[in-house]
Amino acid sequence: MNVTKREIGLVTATALVLGNMIGSGVFLLPATLAPYGVYSLIGWLVSTGGALLLASVFYRLARRAPRAGGPYAYSREAFGDCIGFLVAWIYWISIIGGNAAIAVAFASYLSVPFPMLGSSALVGALTTLALVWALTLVNIAGVRSAGAVQVVTTVLKVMPLLALTLFGFAQFNPHLLTPSPQAGSALSAINISVAATFFAFTAVECASIPVGHVRDPEKTIPRATLLGTAIAAVVYIASTTVVMGLLPAAELAKSQAPFADAGRLLWGSWGAQLMACGAAISCLGALNGWILIAGQFPQAVAQDGLFPRVFARESARATPVLGLVVMAVLTSVLVLANYTRGMVGMFTFIMLLTTLAVVVAYLFCAMADIVLAYRSDRPLPLRDLLMACGAFAFSVWTVIGAGEDAVYWGFVLMIVGIPLYVWQVRPRRRTLGESLQ
Repeated sequence: MNVTKREIGLVTATALVLGNMIGSGVFLLPATLAPYGVYSLIGWLVSTGGALLLASVFYRLARRAPRAGGPYAYSREAFGDCIGFLVAWIYWISIIGGNAAIAVAFASYLSVPFPMLGSSALVGALTTLALVWALTLVNIAGVRSAGAVQVVTTVLKVMPLLALTLFGFAQFNPHLLTPSPQAGSALSAINISVAATFFAFTAVECASIPVGHVRDPEKTIPRATLLGTAIAAVVYIASTTVVMGLLPAAELAKSQAPFADAGRLLWGSWGAQLMACGAAISCLGALNGWILIAGQFPQAVAQDGLFPRVFARESARATPVLGLVVMAVLTSVLVLANYTRGMVGMFTFIMLLTTLAVVVAYLFCAMADIVLAYRSDRPLPLRDLLMACGAFAFSVWTVIGAGEDAVYWGFVLMIVGIPLYVWQVRPRRRTLGESLQ
């Protein structure tokens, strides 16, 4: 087996967190949040606080003992194989579902500068599949290639967002943030906004997953986690607030490309083209980062014996080829099964389902922070204990805000994986039983 080269430094690790956060979600969220007006800003502030609490959890876990596999590894270490497997299974499903949504969004955004891509559903689907497989090949070529793409696309995606934010405040109209009658009660609107906006932060753990490729992981991973989360929070709140203060809520709610429409208002048609290209690049960078994670994650679980061992195999370039190919195949199936549906409706459901799946992992990690600290005979200081409990409480709040439909399907998908767990542990249990005879 080849010795793994540690090719990911602080810049690339931060870009992985930031790039995976700033994906298709931020470019579509203004349309989702339009009815809630100022309540959505409260939702952003709450989800930012929750994301920083969770970042502090992963900061402490990574400093204590960096583990390949991120959330799964810490959950398994604290609570055993069964919980570890369930966290790994539902998290892996969320990655695949999220990749499908991002890839479809890429084709949708790219149809603004290139209308021919939106001429038929088939052309859009083929464009989507071409992107998935092209980035899969980039990741198969090696972690260094994927990391370079991630740094470049992260810079390119943040620049148009900052430009829109700076110029947009000149025409910002705070009256447009008045909630519509469809928003319901303030508490209900804030709950939904928290669940929706937290989807944009579901990459806080990404730097801890490819730990075997990270230089000086005890320092790099915690710093990248907090730095990436903080930068993303500033970009999110500023840019979405500007868009919601430029376009009327009724118009915004129907928009398929809110940032492009805001760019058109500020700079004309070329502004719309610029923002559409920025959104496409954002999707490109996010999908590249999540494909990297989609290969590294099942590899880490397989090395622990909870996923089939074939996922642990590496190529001569030290990349988990099988995991990447399986991810691309499953993502392609999801794209082909769903590309004819409405973009916003599909995105909203997958967003809530993905958020729910990731939050399951966060719930266990928040408690793992406490459990592992006590096991090491160094209990958490009161401040850190309160932060871990706050992260747990925030995760529960997010589950409630996700809604019954997402909770139902999330639970179904989680228990479907139980037979695979039984199959994976069967040989080990039999060996253990024979050794005791």
